[in-house]
Amino acid sequence: MYVLTLITFALVEIIFAAFIVLIARSGVRDRISRSFLYFLIAFAVWGAANFISNLTFLPLDTLLFLNRSLFLVSVLGLFALLVFITQITHQKQRKISRIATWLVVVFGAVISFLPGTVSGVYIDTSSIVGIDFGMLSLLYFLVVVYISGFVLVRLIQGVRQKSAIERSRAKVLFVTIGIAIATILATNVLIPVGLNNFSFTMVGLFAGMFIIAGVAYGIVRHGMFDIKRAAVRSVTYSLVLMTLAVSYFIMAFLLSTLFGSVFATAGQVVSGVVISLTLALLFQPIKRFFDRITNKIFYKNEYNSDDFFAALNQTLVSTTDLKRLLEKISHQIAQTLKSEQVFFSLHTLDGRHISAGTGRHVRLPVVDAKQLEEYSVSHPGIIQTSLIEGKAIKRLLMGYRIELVMPLTQDQNIIGFLCLGDHLTSAYNRRDLKVLLTVSDELVIAIQNALSVQEVRDVNANLEQRIAEATKELRASNAQLQRLDEAKDEFISMASHQLRTPLTSIKGYISMLVEGDVGEVTPDQKHLLDEAFISSERMVRLIGDFLNVSRLQTGKFIIEKQPLDLGKVVAQEIESLDPNAAARGLKFTYKQPKSFPELNLDESKIRQVIMNFADNAIYYSKEKSTIKIELKIDKTWVEFSVKDNGIGVPDKEKEQLFNKFFRASNARKQRPDGTGVGLFLAKKVIDAHDGQIIFESKEGTGSTFGFRLPLAKSRVRSNTK
Repeated sequence: MYVLTLITFALVEIIFAAFIVLIARSGVRDRISRSFLYFLIAFAVWGAANFISNLTFLPLDTLLFLNRSLFLVSVLGLFALLVFITQITHQKQRKISRIATWLVVVFGAVISFLPGTVSGVYIDTSSIVGIDFGMLSLLYFLVVVYISGFVLVRLIQGVRQKSAIERSRAKVLFVTIGIAIATILATNVLIPVGLNNFSFTMVGLFAGMFIIAGVAYGIVRHGMFDIKRAAVRSVTYSLVLMTLAVSYFIMAFLLSTLFGSVFATAGQVVSGVVISLTLALLFQPIKRFFDRITNKIFYKNEYNSDDFFAALNQTLVSTTDLKRLLEKISHQIAQTLKSEQVFFSLHTLDGRHISAGTGRHVRLPVVDAKQLEEYSVSHPGIIQTSLIEGKAIKRLLMGYRIELVMPLTQDQNIIGFLCLGDHLTSAYNRRDLKVLLTVSDELVIAIQNALSVQEVRDVNANLEQRIAEATKELRASNAQLQRLDEAKDEFISMASHQLRTPLTSIKGYISMLVEGDVGEVTPDQKHLLDEAFISSERMVRLIGDFLNVSRLQTGKFIIEKQPLDLGKVVAQEIESLDPNAAARGLKFTYKQPKSFPELNLDESKIRQVIMNFADNAIYYSKEKSTIKIELKIDKTWVEFSVKDNGIGVPDKEKEQLFNKFFRASNARKQRPDGTGVGLFLAKKVIDAHDGQIIFESKEGTGSTFGFRLPLAKSRVRSNTK
């Protein structure tokens, strides 16, 4: 009975450990937890088979089958242990070695059930089950020794890992698993084979518990698994199961009391189904309820990693000032991870050493930072002071009260360190290290961006004086250009006035010659005089445009309104351009409106706009085409338009068409002698009359130019009493 109790306790311990690992590592999706879970299952089956195969009251055939099964489970259990050790020490197995191991395991599993390995069983005088070994048993034991030796070799390789945490884990497992394997081989192989004594075979079951004890120590001391999270989940599920069980008994008791004997017949089945469905529906609400309670109790001071990541991301983009950024990050990490101090120690390419962090943090001298960098190269990952074996670097970090050091690397080059002081409440756990590793890349990127911005600021500071000098020179040049521009405007104004008088005289004399005031003119002479008259008119208009541009520049552009019959003005301007249009084979169509209202307009400037639109239509229209002139009125607007079938305006140049001195590319080819001031002045004139320019065009099809004037503002008011 005492032995049975111990065996039962051992099996319960194994099952509980398997359950803890299963929920601690988020199920069997994690490789380490999955491999350890498989080993625990195999070990539990081996322990049960070891116990049952020693029950003397069972038939010999059954005992023979059980002992052969025990040999098979032993091989599989050792193989599961080998896989777990490979995963926990993060070692990569070569393909040839992996294939060889598989072949050995398969070979051992096959010969386990062959008669040549276990040929028979017997019960000796001491009521102990003995085994008759066959000729293949030696090969089987060699397979067991090979796999056991391979496990120890893996553990030795794990001890040589660069990471201090991994080395510490491997040492714990090496001691515990080494003791367990040595004990099992002695009690289940050497003593039975060498001394033919089977009295100690079940001792191997208790020796195997050393492995579970080693893993338990690793959980507590080195954080192999998140035991706290596992414990919380275990408590939660236990409370849920207890609640469901109590609920079941209460509902069953109530139904039994209410229905009496009926409940014991067919109604019992129906009631059982109803209770099961009810409990199934209640499972999730009850679980959520206990999740909230256990979280408040066990995770009262815990932080939410997602919230930490979100807050850190906001901090990383909040400023580009390097020192302020490092201080804000340090305070945030210190508050979240409960650190006594947090600071950054950086060194830039130009030789600067930067240190920033929480208040009163220590500063690493350059010499110590170099020593820490040398150590980090040979020991990658987060450095934990309590796990360091080297005395010099450990004394250095302990002297500065630093518990964790995370190297910040870019392109495999260390640019600095994030240092954390002692934990204020307990110790840093595996989750804290994982959080730091998760944000390391983002920290490096933010630091590099801040350094780049700082370099730009330094360059800008050096350029400020040069920019100030260049600005001073530009201001002097601009002042000179303004003086030249004023001189240019004065010259244009003076030249235009001086040219206008002789051109007016020339125009008058040509008109007298054409009309025959000084004698009869031949047809050829009349043609030449008409051309000269048209050119002189164009020159007068051009000079008028330049004068108006000059007035705009000097602020002397004045609108002088007076009552005007716009319909009559349009007819007069079209009539004056008829000879020019006829010379190019063009024809104007215009229907003067009857009883057109008088408008307050600047006659000379409006005539200039009308003349400009019509003259452009003549020069840019296709030969033998018609130019349509319209003047119409509605309730709110007076509208004038000139529509031609000419070259049109390219789409990409339409926005600039009314700018001063701008001409479309196709217009420059059609009429190289243009100035680009006509449309500019037309828009200024219409804007001064509170009107709107009309412009529609399609390249190669034609254009429509015109204007709209507000009737309410332009109409002449009649004075009636």
